[in-house]
Amino acid sequence: MTKILVEDTIELIKNLVSIPSPSGNTNEVITYVENFLAELNVETKRNRKGGLIATIEGQNKKEHRMLTAHVDTLGAMVKEIKPNGRLKIDLIGGFKYNSIEGEYCQIQTSSGGVFTGTILMHQTSVHVYKDAGKAERNQDNMEVRIDEKVHNADQVRGLGIEVGDFVSFDPRVQVLPNGFIKSRHLDDKASVGILLQLIREIATEKLELPYTTHFLISNNEEIGYGGNSNITPETVEYLAVDMGAMGDGQSTDEYTVSICVKDASGPYHYEFRKNLVKLAEEHAVGYKLDIYPYYGSDASAAIRSGHDIVHGLIGPGIDSSHAFERTHKDSIENTTKLLYHYVQSNIVK
Repeated sequence: MTKILVEDTIELIKNLVSIPSPSGNTNEVITYVENFLAELNVETKRNRKGGLIATIEGQNKKEHRMLTAHVDTLGAMVKEIKPNGRLKIDLIGGFKYNSIEGEYCQIQTSSGGVFTGTILMHQTSVHVYKDAGKAERNQDNMEVRIDEKVHNADQVRGLGIEVGDFVSFDPRVQVLPNGFIKSRHLDDKASVGILLQLIREIATEKLELPYTTHFLISNNEEIGYGGNSNITPETVEYLAVDMGAMGDGQSTDEYTVSICVKDASGPYHYEFRKNLVKLAEEHAVGYKLDIYPYYGSDASAAIRSGHDIVHGLIGPGIDSSHAFERTHKDSIENTTKLLYHYVQSNIVK
């Protein structure tokens, strides 16, 4: 492996998380990925859902692999323009309102206008509302305060803001000298950055892969169906590269690659999982096996849609998933190393 510099991957991740891309509004980030791959002369095409598929031909063109990571993120939509000139929102993706309280955000109108704001409780001021700390964090109590001189719904509409406009959250990305990366949307832009760097390594070093390999950059994973289409009939193995979730009872940490053995959809393919573990051990890749009880991936979506494939799931360990996320460069590096050796290995028989 001619070292894929983890610093380059982290810089790419910083760029990716800084592009707003809630599920349903991902064209800008897909275009960024498309341009990145075009510079490497890697063949790509968009599917009708707006995702991107890159293909690298291998020695075996009858049996294919597909790897996927998703660029869509959590976000929100304008649900209602309130009489006080603030916005009620509806969530996109599986997270809780308390995880976005106090967050800066961006409202993108259908005509291309962009406005900033802050997501707050209506009862935020402790000098006015005695129940400010006890009130439930929900759709009725939380609102977007727009950074414009607006006092009613008509003034907000005068800006071009309307129901259905997308709301994205400030990533607040930071890379610390000790190797930690803090940001929203590391799920799953950390993995997208890893895959793009892997493709760059394959292209620049002219590595000959044993099997034709597709890379799906999906754009609807957070709402459940990003990876359930465009899988070629020749595809044997399908590997989702997504975050490893951390918490009580979990093995995953921020320093190794997480190999998922089971999630809410059921067990992942046993022989495929064992092959990934074997590769990790042969190449001194730090890894952890784990079960995610409230998790689904693009690989499980592909299985549910009826594809006859072998499916797996790995990814960097991410702390505080779907909230204030953090990982470490060691996890980025271990995930990259496992993928590098995986795409050059034999498929499960």
